[in-house]
Amino acid sequence: MSAAEAPRSANSAPPGSSAATQSQAWGDDTSEEFPIEGGCTCRRVRYRMTTKPLFVHCCHCRWCQRETGSAFVLNALIESDRVELLHGAPVTIDTPSNSGRGQKIVRCPDCHVALWSHYAGAGDKLKFVRVGTLDDPDRLPPDIHIFTASKQPWVPLPPDKPAMPEYYDSKLHWPAASLERRRAIFPPKPAA
Repeated sequence: MSAAEAPRSANSAPPGSSAATQSQAWGDDTSEEFPIEGGCTCRRVRYRMTTKPLFVHCCHCRWCQRETGSAFVLNALIESDRVELLHGAPVTIDTPSNSGRGQKIVRCPDCHVALWSHYAGAGDKLKFVRVGTLDDPDRLPPDIHIFTASKQPWVPLPPDKPAMPEYYDSKLHWPAASLERRRAIFPPKPAA
């Protein structure tokens, strides 16, 4: 069922209205759109995102192209404690990354679908949830396109989303509420 088809309560705003748009701001965790569930193809592993993610990347780097066998990957960045494992026991596979620090890809042990990753820079505090594993992935379109310098030439980029040739500075692109949530899990280091 798409978000447009989902039943709304009598007091919820219709999609596209200013109230609906405002409630969909990334920092608003009270949206009726969450929680949202997902899982692997064989349904052995199921999970729930309890709130909106911090931000959604569409990554066009060659490493993501290789790992997915596709032109890009969609990752929803979210605090690890906001993803609940409903059932199943995924396995973690250590894989190399372009940074040299590696990443841990969490997969179903049966169908081997990648559910999320943990990158070395964020440790286990953040999950990069594969949007395609959500039951309704249309609800999380990308907020930004990254590593577009290596994107496939036949992939058009939408004009209404930022497109960065490499990575980006989250302080310039993330909503204030997402930056606040990030500070809660990665507090600034005290001045020496």
